[in-house]
Amino acid sequence: MRRKRIAVKTRIKLRRRTRYIKRPWHQRISKAQPENNLRMKEEMSELTHSASVVISVCNEDKTIGQVLQELEKLPISQIVVVLNGCTDQSFQVARRSSKAMVIHYPDRIGHDVGRAAGTKLTNTDIVLYMDGDIVISASELMPFLIAVDQGVDVALNDISAWVPPFYRQDSVTRCKSFLNRVLNRDDLQANSLTAVPHALSRRAIQMVGVTSLIVPPKAQALAIMKGLKVACVHRVDVVNHNRVRARNIGLDNDVTQLIMGDHIEALSAVMEMTGTRLQLPNESRSQLAKRRNLI
Repeated sequence: MRRKRIAVKTRIKLRRRTRYIKRPWHQRISKAQPENNLRMKEEMSELTHSASVVISVCNEDKTIGQVLQELEKLPISQIVVVLNGCTDQSFQVARRSSKAMVIHYPDRIGHDVGRAAGTKLTNTDIVLYMDGDIVISASELMPFLIAVDQGVDVALNDISAWVPPFYRQDSVTRCKSFLNRVLNRDDLQANSLTAVPHALSRRAIQMVGVTSLIVPPKAQALAIMKGLKVACVHRVDVVNHNRVRARNIGLDNDVTQLIMGDHIEALSAVMEMTGTRLQLPNESRSQLAKRRNLI
């Protein structure tokens, strides 16, 4: 009996000493992926529609070779590599791929303009979009192709697991969430066409227009407003693997200003179609408080 009491006291002491350490938000990531990923090996070569890939590249000679190697494992008929402002060996490396159609712009035109230019050269039912600085395995890219093959028009990368809580979010993330909210798509959270990889159906490209792809948030807004099927289909971590450049360092960097400007243009397009209230209720602060408090 005495031994039992000692054992119980010992367990109580251990429990008191034990502290629950909450893992940081970026480590609390579920490994669960959409169902499409479960059949990846079986469906790697079973697309019913034709597919192509557009890659925007700017001085990526260290990674573009590996990126192309993974893409060549996919059931695609075209790979369009758009080099913009490259001063390294990216052209020579890209030319080694037998599937790659290489387009070279000597001056920097930007990734979004590059994607739009590359899209004009495609003729497939599905177009997958990537950047040349992040190597993503073919098995991680296949879900985007499968989703569009099965009826999705805009297949987004779900980066929600790597987005911090609201109080820690940057202005770009909040702009993404706000745009989706005014479009009545809170389910998309901060997911956007600004993040790769993503894929579009030929119908989406035709309905929103190739030139709209130059402004990804605007293209996404138009797709939703026109009733196209927009969904987050797979989860690829491009947040922690995004290449650090001089233009994307700091809170008020050039890339941040560009993306926020794109969202302003997208909101302007929504206003033209729905009115200046952006489909938000026209309520006074007291009315809003009553509705929130169910008074």
